Amino acid sequence: MDLQKVGAYELVEKRDVKDLNSTGYILRHKKTKARIVLLENDDENKVFYIGFRTPPKDSTGVAHIIEHSVLCGSDKYPLKDPFVELAKGSLNTFLNAMTYPDKTVYPVASCNDKDFDNLMHVYLDAVFYPNIYKEEKIFMQEGWHYHIEKPEDEIKYNGVVYNEMKGAFSSPDDVLERSVLNALYPDNAYSYESGGDPENIPDLSYEQFLDFHRKYYHPSNSYIYLYGNMDMAEKLAYIDEQYLGKYEYLDIDSHISLQKPFDEPVYVQKEYSVTDGEEDEEGTYLSYNASVSTSLDREKYVAFQILDYALCSAPGAPLKKALIDKGIGRDVYSLYDNGVYQPYFSIVAKGASLEQKEEFVRTIREVLKELTEKGLNKKSLKAGLSYYEFKYKEADFGSYPKGLMYGLQALDSWLYDEEKPFLHIEANEKFRQLKAKIDTDYFEKLTKEFLLDNPHAATVVVVPVKGLTSVRDGQLAEKLRQYKESLTREELEELVRRTQELLAYQSEETSKEDLEKIPLLQREDLRREAEPFLMEKLSHNGIDVLFHDIFTNGVSYVKFVFDITKLDASRLPYLGLLKILLGYVDTEHYSYADLYNEINIQTGGIGTSVSLYTNSDNPDEFRLCFEADFKTLYENTDKAMGLLREILLCSELDNGKRLLEILQETKSRMQASMTSAGHSVAALHAMASFSDQAAVQEQISGIPFYRMICETEKDFAARKADVIAKCKETLQMLLCRGNMLVDYTGTKEGLELLYRELDGFAECLRDDFESAETLVVTHPANREAFKTSAGIQYVCRSGNFRRKGLAYTGALRLLKVLMGYEYLWNEVRVKGGAYGCMSSFGRSGDCYFVSYRDPNLKETIDTFERAADFVESFDGDERTITKFIIGALSEWDMPKNPAAKGSYALGAYMSRIEYAKEQKIRDELLSADAEGIRKTAAYIRAFLENESLCVVGNEDKIMASKELFENIGNLL
Repeated sequence: MDLQKVGAYELVEKRDVKDLNSTGYILRHKKTKARIVLLENDDENKVFYIGFRTPPKDSTGVAHIIEHSVLCGSDKYPLKDPFVELAKGSLNTFLNAMTYPDKTVYPVASCNDKDFDNLMHVYLDAVFYPNIYKEEKIFMQEGWHYHIEKPEDEIKYNGVVYNEMKGAFSSPDDVLERSVLNALYPDNAYSYESGGDPENIPDLSYEQFLDFHRKYYHPSNSYIYLYGNMDMAEKLAYIDEQYLGKYEYLDIDSHISLQKPFDEPVYVQKEYSVTDGEEDEEGTYLSYNASVSTSLDREKYVAFQILDYALCSAPGAPLKKALIDKGIGRDVYSLYDNGVYQPYFSIVAKGASLEQKEEFVRTIREVLKELTEKGLNKKSLKAGLSYYEFKYKEADFGSYPKGLMYGLQALDSWLYDEEKPFLHIEANEKFRQLKAKIDTDYFEKLTKEFLLDNPHAATVVVVPVKGLTSVRDGQLAEKLRQYKESLTREELEELVRRTQELLAYQSEETSKEDLEKIPLLQREDLRREAEPFLMEKLSHNGIDVLFHDIFTNGVSYVKFVFDITKLDASRLPYLGLLKILLGYVDTEHYSYADLYNEINIQTGGIGTSVSLYTNSDNPDEFRLCFEADFKTLYENTDKAMGLLREILLCSELDNGKRLLEILQETKSRMQASMTSAGHSVAALHAMASFSDQAAVQEQISGIPFYRMICETEKDFAARKADVIAKCKETLQMLLCRGNMLVDYTGTKEGLELLYRELDGFAECLRDDFESAETLVVTHPANREAFKTSAGIQYVCRSGNFRRKGLAYTGALRLLKVLMGYEYLWNEVRVKGGAYGCMSSFGRSGDCYFVSYRDPNLKETIDTFERAADFVESFDGDERTITKFIIGALSEWDMPKNPAAKGSYALGAYMSRIEYAKEQKIRDELLSADAEGIRKTAAYIRAFLENESLCVVGNEDKIMASKELFENIGNLL
């Protein structure tokens, strides 16, 4: 970067960030002292964010509401929802905003230069010149408002953030997490809920909301980050000329004060709600939590991640084992949160009883005392370090751009010391230093100082209370009833008027003039060619090999795919159980704890999974596959293969004690995931009512599988022998040479090393798979509801269009964007107050509409039913259609790391998707017009004919609409 071109900034530091193959810059804006960090490199996936330090002073969620609200229009982009317009019509690889306990961040990413500039410009204008000062209805919509449409109606609270946090506060895991932070740091910003407590959100006034923005959303309180291959000087000049340079320096007190250490540990008890039908005898969460230094301690930042692994997180780790052996909790884990100024270490036992709280703490202290005196398991420490080092070097963050993740990690130090943004993103030296300390007493001393002898600790307990949600809802209804009675007729009419004005505002069409102020790419800017499938079909001594010749920096990604489509349906739950057991039980040569350590020392991970691949030509035909995979450095291929053989061929599945432990842990974790991701549960269950593929998936990982886990655990003594026998038999059936495909991503050098190990492995397998001729599954009822203690709903309608004679078309990719960011967004989220809404139109024909953290039920179903009418009347111009095409391509063309490129090609091979088909679908999308979009209304009508409905949510709300359902039951 030419520093002569950035005269508005002073250079604080320039350095080679060798670990990331980047040049790093720390700059400061001369006029406002805005902080800037640049990471200049050859990554085409460019990242920008602007963040602000936003410590809350109460639990009204003001920082969170502002995060939502500033994206609802600004001076240069005065339309109601620029964020949605960008989501519809941008090639972004990331577009979102996040509220943390002490900061708010607005990140964007794109591989397209023009698109990247557009995103950056809109976000800068949003944070500095939002429309929130001109339009109070933004605050009402995104935050909260009294909602009453007619004088005779009940008054209710509504608002997107209000409903989002009602959902969040329904999860006991979320209640525990925020209670721990509040308990450890009662005298600083962390004592409040930055996201907003639903009880406190309505205490926030519009003027307080504006004051928070006035104070904290100023360049002098900002953190600006740019990453990737771009003209950094050009970007900085724009930021100064258009925004920073227009402000004067302001001395803003946003510092995060340190909590004074405790003289002695504290005890905090909180409650969470369960339904009347849920078990609550052992539903208590016990946690022991200790404050650990500050996030500016470079070495401890990594060291405690390693301790987390060695003490409790790894299977068989001493703290986990001691608590499980004593029957304290069905699921025991630890976590180290280093994303706040004062990190903390937590040890949690889920599924315990309140009476065990003293024994829980006593056991932790006994184990820690013994470990500090006799020494930690050095192999566990080495495995933990290897695990985190491999993750750091691989830099695989899934769909999240690595530049974004580096930028967010930079804030772990930068937010608290503006001269140290690179403190944690340069980690190779830290790993080398810690590796040298494993054979010393360094980790034992850390354990003693911060976990055993540290008075700055808190025991936080969260206990279940039956019907608590109903009680609180009743109290709120009474409070609002009394409030309504206190109003004069004029005041009541004023509330009705404000509600009606908000609804009218939400229904207003944005003017064409304002829409066109959002910059947009043209169709000619878009890539016309579909991404190729990088694969070559090979054979090695009769073994089918699918080879993806991709540079991986010396890492092999290997997957063994066993086609088990003829598996008898009765074995599906045991297939689901096997993928959880394998790698977590003893084997012939390893205890499960030693096995897990060895895996992490020698590889980047070994796992088993189950996949379904639908034939792209015949939606009723699919392949059910059991898959075992590993990733490892080329030189460790033999060790990785040896460990995989050990897991698949030598696992000891008849240890009843270990089986029960895994069942209890699985039950606990499924309960947490099912309640927090109720939209996924509802969508899968709704589709299972008509789709064989979805019904199979449900038996393996959905509600029926969860029920099997619960029943087995409850009656374990009687069922143990049968479950063990079924698991053994099923595993024997799966592992056959005749139905095996080896999938390899890497270079020929790595493939040759794999070939050396394949023959010996194949010789240990059966020749052919023998089971049922066809996989016959049963389907649940068409319309079902599952009650939870949550204060919100997840509502799903689903069906299949291909069975109505309609062929899949590229226009359906556009339809998904049209639904998600136009119709469903406006009707379910903006007007209805739900936090989210999603849709899917699969190649198999399986489709769904689903809402997320939704205050409504019937109203949302009605909205789904009207979707086809909306599409049928679509009359968008060229710009509008192009916008939706770009939005569809953004998701389709998301950059892929080497492993993802291999998986993409494998999926095409297994589903019989030829490149010509992929190109045809892309061409259909790129050539979409208004008439073609209107024709997709037939697809919505076709899938809604199924009348498949599933709702997961509030028990009172469900029972008030019980006539909609064939069956109603408890989710848990």
